[in-house]
Amino acid sequence: QVQLVESGGGLVQPGGSLRLSCVASGFSFSMFAMSWYRQAPGKERELVAFISNLGGVTNYHASVEGRFIVSRDNGKNMVYLQMDNLKPEDTAVYYCNARSGSITAWGKGTLVTVSS
Repeated sequence: QVQLVESGGGLVQPGGSLRLSCVASGFSFSMFAMSWYRQAPGKERELVAFISNLGGVTNYHASVEGRFIVSRDNGKNMVYLQMDNLKPEDTAVYYCNARSGSITAWGKGTLVTVSS
């Protein structure tokens, strides 16, 4: 059974940092590209960061470039999102996504709130 479980969300002040984690199970993790998406209240889900299956390629949404870093550990079936210099507009539910060809899976999300 394919499963993705996110953790690490919470309340942080503007300028602060959080590290999100996503643990995967039920599939060959190293065969899948991984992404982080987010969905703010009243807005559509958007792609935040992408990392290829072996970690050699990463891409970021323009609004997080230079502040967020995506990484993965294929030995632990984990993908991470280090988020620095957080802004109120980063407030959203963050979702982990796995994709390989036509196969895709989603976690249930973790809430990040950036507020003073």
